[in-house]
Amino acid sequence: MMNVELANQLQRLRQERNMSLEDLSLKVRIGVAKLQAYESGVEKPSTQTLLKLSNALEVPASNLLDGLTPA
Repeated sequence: MMNVELANQLQRLRQERNMSLEDLSLKVRIGVAKLQAYESGVEKPSTQTLLKLSNALEVPASNLLDGLTPA
């Protein structure tokens, strides 16, 4: 299971940018259900997906990677 911190951070960053899940979904080409799973902490995005999300949210990837706990 993914770190709750990352899930919260994803949701917070998206909301700060007034983006809906649909907006973000179109930008990163990931389904809304998958994004909801990331934001709720049910699923953990891959590193490649984190890079796409960081680009779409206009934050350094390290901001999102910091939310991950080492395996």
